[in-house]
Amino acid sequence: MKHFVTLSLLAIISSTFAQTDVEKTAETVDKNKIEGHIYFLADDLLKGRDTGTPENKIAASYLANALRSYGIKPDPATNSYYQTFNLTQTAPPSMIKVGLNGEKQPHIIAVKAKATKLSGDALYLDYGDEADYKGKDVKGKLIVVKGGTPESSEARAVFAAHKYKQALAMKNGAIGLVEMTLLEEELWSRISHFMGESVQIPDAEDSENMSTNFIHFWVNTTAEKLDAMNTSKLSYEIETDGKKEETLVTQNVIGVLEGTDPKLKEEYIMYSAHYDHIGIGKPDAEGDSIYNGARDNGIGTTAVLSMAENLGKYPTKRSAVFIFFTAEEKGLLGSKYYVQNPSFPLRQIVYGFNTDGGGYNNTALATVTGLSRTTAQEHIIAGAGAFGLKAIDDPVPEQGLFDRSDNVSFASVGIPSPTYSTGFDAFDDEINKYYHQAGDEADSLDYEYLLKFYQGYVLSGRLIANDPVKPFWVKGDKYEAAGNVLYSNTPTVPIKE
Repeated sequence: MKHFVTLSLLAIISSTFAQTDVEKTAETVDKNKIEGHIYFLADDLLKGRDTGTPENKIAASYLANALRSYGIKPDPATNSYYQTFNLTQTAPPSMIKVGLNGEKQPHIIAVKAKATKLSGDALYLDYGDEADYKGKDVKGKLIVVKGGTPESSEARAVFAAHKYKQALAMKNGAIGLVEMTLLEEELWSRISHFMGESVQIPDAEDSENMSTNFIHFWVNTTAEKLDAMNTSKLSYEIETDGKKEETLVTQNVIGVLEGTDPKLKEEYIMYSAHYDHIGIGKPDAEGDSIYNGARDNGIGTTAVLSMAENLGKYPTKRSAVFIFFTAEEKGLLGSKYYVQNPSFPLRQIVYGFNTDGGGYNNTALATVTGLSRTTAQEHIIAGAGAFGLKAIDDPVPEQGLFDRSDNVSFASVGIPSPTYSTGFDAFDDEINKYYHQAGDEADSLDYEYLLKFYQGYVLSGRLIANDPVKPFWVKGDKYEAAGNVLYSNTPTVPIKE
């Protein structure tokens, strides 16, 4: 009987504390504030918040000042809310000509090219592997190879192998490399757009290589023409005005808040979202060319602001780090940069609670990519459920969404990191209507639904941050081994005041 009374008392106490967290969440998450954030971030004046633009910096300033107003401290590494860094942006040549054996090639991508005009003899080397160079004098010659590998000539294989092939050709003294690909026209067009205008984190090795006059092209062709090159003497003519390169200055926005527990405060929960979007693009049927990004990712950005306001008033046992990433739309570059340049040891981040998305088609749901992959699943289900939403896992695993948002930059080093998104149960017309479209504007959103969505996110975060048991990957997960390495016994570093 005594045991029963004790259990009942514990249940009542537990219920009381859970209810207190619900009340704290409901108190700070306000529909008017939500609308205010999203309407500002998705305003035409911000021109789509493209990375490296003045408007992107205005958005960053808005976020930094919101953190300041909530009592969130700046990044301890810089004593600033900004983690500023450079990116390298390249644009394709405006003029490019490649001829092989006198035949002009119509489908060309310049992978690496300075302004040049060259002609001479070329040498065919199959796939351009190390064995293909044995016994061959390639100094001063152009090398022609098949794109990809003997196992695959698909686009992913071509892309994965191209730097290796480039390095081998340079090492052996070749003046350039032409990779012949066999891709479908539609896919080639998409790759051409992607490769033509790229943005990347500067790499010392790439910068050194770019200082040379080595040239590297992809040429799309047919199997018949490719086979003919293997049996004939090759000549080439190349002329181009070269790829254009400029430096973009951009910034992540970072704030920290110390936890209340003497021990658990040395561990952080990371609340993150990217705040950039794709800027100005092709006009739609109404002539609107500003891609406002209310859903992607004004919604996610506002979720992190809601979390910061709540914790600023009601801190949790664990500490919090709030990170708004730039350049997600350029290839997750802001989150990659942070992982390479963290404000404190990454092992102190015990959970990454990212939020991102392209839209919603089911307002009864919160869709959490990676929900079942971490031991915090029960807290997320409970947090969303307290405000009338059902948390579900990724409904379209074939799309690989877990590895396409900023969470994967942290998962890859071992940090459990799902992505909390607005409710969708399929990729359908309702999603595609707004995803990366000019119509993704603030006045197209359902704010009654978003109120519940943000309340669920904030409560979930509170439950995870107050749980004395550290969250981790479920056994056997793809990233479990990396987590075991990251969280080995290494001294932690306290928050800097």
